Amino acid sequence: MDITLYHCEKGNKEPFILLHGNGEDGTYFKHQIDYFSDKYRVITLDTRGHGKSQRGNAPFTIKQFAKDLDGFMNYMGITKAIILGFSDGANIAMEFALKYPHRVKALILNAGNLNPKGVKKIIQLPIELGYKIATKFSSKSQKAKANAEMLGLMVNEPYIDSRELIKISVPTLVICGTRDMIKESHTKEIVKSIPNAKLAIVKGNHFIANNNPRAFNKEVEDFLRRLLNDN
Repeated sequence: MDITLYHCEKGNKEPFILLHGNGEDGTYFKHQIDYFSDKYRVITLDTRGHGKSQRGNAPFTIKQFAKDLDGFMNYMGITKAIILGFSDGANIAMEFALKYPHRVKALILNAGNLNPKGVKKIIQLPIELGYKIATKFSSKSQKAKANAEMLGLMVNEPYIDSRELIKISVPTLVICGTRDMIKESHTKEIVKSIPNAKLAIVKGNHFIANNNPRAFNKEVEDFLRRLLNDN
């Protein structure tokens, strides 16, 4: 691995890794860190090129971020973890679970998408326009280049075949907001494609972990409690 990912952690029990969305960092989960740290070793990390993590020279792709997570877990001495991903973090989590199934105890997928068509057009069209503009000026401006790379994650990625998701055998919670930017039909396709996945819809927009943490945390906590009881 060409870089070391910046991370924060609290708690000393079972590893619980939280993956943020596009253009954000681990501080997005400010309402989850303290809440879950009494029962879990809560770890937030900044994805490559996000927050305090370096960009490095490796590709800036969802698949690479999943590979980075594998390297991070090796570095931290973590064999297996519960993984919660939000937005692009959920996409990373799906890629990770497909490539490294032995490293995942359970998945919580918050507002992920299989491909760019899963995002509502009213949201996606401005992103595509911004991407075109940033790409046009990327050769002249380092800021524009970085912006194009970030927006490119939403325009060109992810591309996860729903038929592959049948390979995910760990307990999975799919959670989204009532007014999410991800199409509800798309979210339900993810649920249908992952064996025994559970769906929770929480009042709010795309950012329910931040804007409606009480309801979000309760859904996650209930899921994890059932997981503990089943084991």
